[in-house]
Amino acid sequence: MSTTTRDPVLFELFKNAVHSIADEMALTVVRTTYSGVLKDNMDFSTAFCAADGRLVAQGLTLPGHLGSIPSALQAVLERYGDSIREGDIYCLNDPYEGGMHLPDLFVFQPIFHEGVHVAFAAVICHHVDTGGRVPGSNAADSTEIYQEGLRIPASRLYDRGEPNETLFRIIEKNVRAPTLYFGDLRAQLSACHIAEQQFLDLIARHGRDTVLELMDQLVDYAERMARNAIAKLPDGKVSFEDWIDDDGVDHGKPIRLFVTVEKRGDRINVDWTGTAKQARAAINNTFSFTKAASYAAIRCILDGDIPTNEGYFRCIDVKAEQGTVAWGELPAACAARGLTGFRMIDCLFGALAQLVPDKVFAASDGGNTGISVGGYDAKRKPFIFVDFTCGTWGGRPWADGLDGNSNIYANMASQPVEVIEAENPLEILAYEFISDRCGAGKYRGGAPYRRDYRFTEVEGVLQIRADRQTHRPYGLYGGYPGEPSANIWDPEGEARPMPPKFTEIVKQGEVFRHEVAGAGGWGDPLEREPAAVARDVKNELISREAALADYGVVLGDTFIPNEEATRLERERLRSARGWTQTPNVLWEKPL
Repeated sequence: MSTTTRDPVLFELFKNAVHSIADEMALTVVRTTYSGVLKDNMDFSTAFCAADGRLVAQGLTLPGHLGSIPSALQAVLERYGDSIREGDIYCLNDPYEGGMHLPDLFVFQPIFHEGVHVAFAAVICHHVDTGGRVPGSNAADSTEIYQEGLRIPASRLYDRGEPNETLFRIIEKNVRAPTLYFGDLRAQLSACHIAEQQFLDLIARHGRDTVLELMDQLVDYAERMARNAIAKLPDGKVSFEDWIDDDGVDHGKPIRLFVTVEKRGDRINVDWTGTAKQARAAINNTFSFTKAASYAAIRCILDGDIPTNEGYFRCIDVKAEQGTVAWGELPAACAARGLTGFRMIDCLFGALAQLVPDKVFAASDGGNTGISVGGYDAKRKPFIFVDFTCGTWGGRPWADGLDGNSNIYANMASQPVEVIEAENPLEILAYEFISDRCGAGKYRGGAPYRRDYRFTEVEGVLQIRADRQTHRPYGLYGGYPGEPSANIWDPEGEARPMPPKFTEIVKQGEVFRHEVAGAGGWGDPLEREPAAVARDVKNELISREAALADYGVVLGDTFIPNEEATRLERERLRSARGWTQTPNVLWEKPL
């Protein structure tokens, strides 16, 4: 038995230290990056990996990248495994060679100690532009990968410490905002450098052999923890179906998501067989992103202290068919694949709610909505604004859904209004919650919000990637579905409704509004505490009319519920609908 195996204190210290390295990498990106999509939205992830590609620790960043970093690193190892040298740095963004979509650039730095390759530092960042037909490179209505921008296969960005000038020049000539691109890339390189320094400090303190053994133990520990947590869940096989409104090209044609989850003993199988064939437009997933969504959803129902690494992945088998939305084949476009990943989380929650109803919350807003505006000013200087907005959680079995908090799959922040206006040709005219849009329930869904954007440059291209206009966020166990999202052109004038996904020329002074979908409720609304309903009315999240119609709560002028009138109204509503107990997992609000 090794020394480290007998020393649980050393193991615990190492576990926290290596996770701190991944977190410090994330802080480095935030502190040094250029673009709002990184420093404010925080659309990036950091990780620390073993030399053979196993994920050892992931920073507190995007769950959506959970299963993606190992796939990308494997592509690097397959291409360069026998020739990785000290001073090398690798990158890629090609969805058909380890990547996810073109804006997401993976950077990997091998770490050496006395000539021995011991680990990798990894950073993935969403870059504001990587070329293609639309500024921002993430249009939902592209129909093949070749329209979306510059594809970078697994490549040496630095060769023994020397930059690959050819690759740098190719990138510079193909992106609209090279200053932003290379500024963000330098943030990735800085984060990798921090990881190298801190990991070598660990080796200096404990010795290389001990540290490498502890890395192996940390992965095995995560597997044991995950298997133990999974074993406590009830065995069973459940399925669930959900629908994406459309792909942005075939308007009005819904796209099916279907998942079957089978839990046996200490393993879970997630099977996406039955999901629609790959779409014409850009919402197709890579298989790595489908795996990431599957890992993230299941992670939500397990104990919170399980390390996020390769050991956790060993307990979950994910299956999908090639040529489907869950696993697109060349030349499928995939820039807007984020939308499908978010919707997969909701679909999986619908299945998991049947296994563990006390752990799963109702559908969230369907997020996140991608909003891009790009063009050129009078001096032909490019501008590109990329924003990802989401903010409602479904009602939980123990509490309301969160208001104004990022979707659980994103862990992203909202860009501040002042920063948006200072750095882009935009004015934000409204940023506010919307009344009567959250799904009613014993625990209501999160309240959605809207943003109004006024364009101040002469002309630009506006691109929207949204969903949940026709297929509303479902409620659970008697909870009502949330109200749909909306895109509105000239909201205070013509108020022209727009489809969930579109690309449009925008002129100076024109205003666009996006309204996030309300989240679904959990449990019978007639069981909600009247005081909680009164509080929501006072805070203008629901109206008095909705309090009466959905919750049966009769309020006085001072927002104090009339207890007797409320009791009688709830008895009347229960009698009118014909049942007193929640009949199904999912329940649609009567028309």
